[in-house]
Amino acid sequence: MTTFTELGVPAVLTTALAELGITTPFPIQAATLPDSLAGRDVLGRGKTGSGKTYAFVLPVLTRLAASRTPRRAGRPRALILAPTRELASQIDASLAPLAAALGLRTLVVFGGVGPGPQIKGLAAGVDVLVACPGRLDDHLRNGHASLDAVEITVLDEADHMADLGFLPVVRRLLEQTPRDGQRLLFSATLDNGVDVLVKRFLRKPVTHSLAEKAVEMTHHVLHVRGDDRFHVLVDLLAAPGRTVVFTRTKRRAKVLTRQLVAAGVPAVELHGNLAQNARNRNLAAFADGSAETLVATDIAARGIHVDDVALVIHADPPVEHKAYLHRSGRTARAGAQGTVVTLMTDDQQAEVRDLTRKAGVRPTTSRIRPGDPLLAELAPGERRFVAAPVAPAPATRPGPGTPAGGRPGRSHGRGAAQPDAAGQGSRGQSRTRSAAASSGGQARTRSAAASSGGQARTRSAAASSGGQARTRSGPAAASGGGGAAAFSASSRAGGRRRGGR
Repeated sequence: MTTFTELGVPAVLTTALAELGITTPFPIQAATLPDSLAGRDVLGRGKTGSGKTYAFVLPVLTRLAASRTPRRAGRPRALILAPTRELASQIDASLAPLAAALGLRTLVVFGGVGPGPQIKGLAAGVDVLVACPGRLDDHLRNGHASLDAVEITVLDEADHMADLGFLPVVRRLLEQTPRDGQRLLFSATLDNGVDVLVKRFLRKPVTHSLAEKAVEMTHHVLHVRGDDRFHVLVDLLAAPGRTVVFTRTKRRAKVLTRQLVAAGVPAVELHGNLAQNARNRNLAAFADGSAETLVATDIAARGIHVDDVALVIHADPPVEHKAYLHRSGRTARAGAQGTVVTLMTDDQQAEVRDLTRKAGVRPTTSRIRPGDPLLAELAPGERRFVAAPVAPAPATRPGPGTPAGGRPGRSHGRGAAQPDAAGQGSRGQSRTRSAAASSGGQARTRSAAASSGGQARTRSAAASSGGQARTRSGPAAASGGGGAAAFSASSRAGGRRRGGR
């Protein structure tokens, strides 16, 4: 079996990799590293989750360590471009410990946060800059950085850059890097203008295409009635293990997350309407297992790299077959097994059939109702439910001219704070992560029935009137009265709109 040392990776990096538990190269790494470490331009083609990050991180660090060019203010020595904030952050997380072993400095730059710390970091000098195109372009235009000292450039997820409309700014950035610098481009496809980037900026690139293994992932289409969709979804998500649920719109992601939390399924949301700190917080909860369900728009189809995602559910079938493949790629990563489930109603049959045909997928289609034994096969394990936290009603004080016991003013008129998608109270009230309810001493009552026959489930759910326990029959009641109806209604209202990121 080939080792990193045999591929030409320096000893200091192989030691650092071993300390991280990484000792055996993945196929894309074994294929590309001999050429990239030799200084050649490389075009790597392979699905997301195939191990591409280390395939470009290792040659970047090896080249910089060998050149020994000193750091200079505002002039990074290596540039890695990524399409989303989440992907940029995760690349930097993989890069940083290896760079530290070589005494190299890294910096990650993206929008949605204040530019001040990024400007200071650039001014202090950086060896490897990981950046999203838009914010980096801003820094260049404002004179905070220059790309004229870049020795090696990486473009990761190039086809996703194209999907997001970043190619014009990417071309502008690449034109500012030295022509004789090394360039590595990784992409699952070469459409939508990616081939133009290859022809323009890569010099005699060595191409490595990694064949995909269909056996790693099983695909299922569950044909359900509209009013059964939410109940089926809750049954799948109540099983142990990480699951990513995709919706088409930001509003759908937000509404569905709150419905799931109310039903006893710890869930967090990820979409373009969230502030960066909320995105980071929700991703951390998903990664550390506090919330095993992530409800996301297509922003997460490429930008999320979390290990051990056992199940991907298309609560809304995507519009395009490429989106189906990218979403599904959140599971069966790095050689692991995974399951992909698409929920389909009667009016979506032609759409889903066309979608899977274009994606080259032959799913197993089953018509099911809540309690079907197939649900326990797709998501095995005991179903677990967590009581959604209910914030105490705020104390009210009679204001001037307000009689005691009278109607509270506007600031108290909303009653108890409603939990957000991460289970946190709004408007400055006490915050409690719903996903961690059991770890904070709250009781968790588990159903003995996994998913058979719609048997009654007892949940320790705090009643808003006084925290009394309620006995509920199945996920229909758990949805908080109308969860399923709202889920189906919002699906019909927004299901055919292309969701924001």
